[in-house]
Amino acid sequence: MQPSDLAPGLVLGDDVKLGDGVRLGCHVVVHDRTVIADGCEIGDHVVLGKPPKLSARSSAPKEAPPALELGPGVIVGAGAVVFAGARVEDGAIVGDQSYVRERSAVGAGSVVGRGSAVDNDVVIGARVRVQTGVYLTAFSLIEDDVFVGPGAFTTNDDTMARHGPEYALRGAILRRACRIGGGVVLCPGVEVGEEAFVAAGAVVTRDVPARCVVMGVPGRAVREVPATDLLEQWS
Repeated sequence: MQPSDLAPGLVLGDDVKLGDGVRLGCHVVVHDRTVIADGCEIGDHVVLGKPPKLSARSSAPKEAPPALELGPGVIVGAGAVVFAGARVEDGAIVGDQSYVRERSAVGAGSVVGRGSAVDNDVVIGARVRVQTGVYLTAFSLIEDDVFVGPGAFTTNDDTMARHGPEYALRGAILRRACRIGGGVVLCPGVEVGEEAFVAAGAVVTRDVPARCVVMGVPGRAVREVPATDLLEQWS
């Protein structure tokens, strides 16, 4: 790592690639082999390409992850940390103080809100809106045009770490254009169907069918999403 005069306090690792028109804030750290495409905007105190540190008991791959790649026009807010091995697609926004782990992908035009955490091996599609303070647990899949409200949490381990190596963690599956309200908790392996609506504060313990409205603790189906609320009426 070497200091650079491209911005105040900037430190660059080896083989970093900076595209044209990249704007860098103060005190940014960019680790080895990170790729920052044309027109990206990097806020103050951002860390890009951070190598993951794993516990001795972790079952994650031990080899070094590939380079972090930021597509054209990506914005990374102040204080955010994006790990090596992640991919952030064209025009996506990673908000202030957010956290994107290795082997995760953020799709084109998506937003990860302030202080949200995207764990390892999460796939976020295009045009997804993740609001402030959301936790997307490892091995979750979020398809295109999903909305995740502030403070929503996903979980992936029914045993809370009391399991053997044969146990497979199961993240949430959020199908296209479903909507998750603020403060919702999704239990391990839950699938929320296409265009479904989960009301604020619900605890979802079982799969939610497509176009179903779910409310309560535990979450219960109460009605169907009307045709007037479908994404095609609002896009």
